[in-house]
This record gives sequence, structure tokens and C-alpha cells, in this order.
Amino acid sequence: MLYWALCFLVLAIIAGIFGFGGVAATSAGIAKILFVVFLVALAVSAIFGFRGRRVL
Repeated sequence: MLYWALCFLVLAIIAGIFGFGGVAATSAGIAKILFVVFLVALAVSAIFGFRGRRVL
């Protein structure tokens, strides 16, 4: 998911450079949403993912 967030961020930067404001704003918005979803998934995984495992 972080990969897709970075792809949309790069797309937004490139679109912004070439003057496509609508595409850049949309891509930046999608990148922000995906990054937040990634952070939430990481936090949930860190809290609940290691709970039942034993480390020897």
C-alpha cells in the first residue's frame, strides 16, 4: 500500500510540473489517503499482530 501511495505522489508531482492542476490535486489526495490507511494498518498490525506469537 505504501508503494501505491508513493506512485500517486510521484504522479502528482509530475502532473504539477506539467501544469495539470486537477490531476495533481486528485493524485495528491489519493496519496494522502493511502498513506493514512497504510499507517493505520501498520499500527493495527503492530498492536495485534505480535500478540499470540512466542519468540524463542
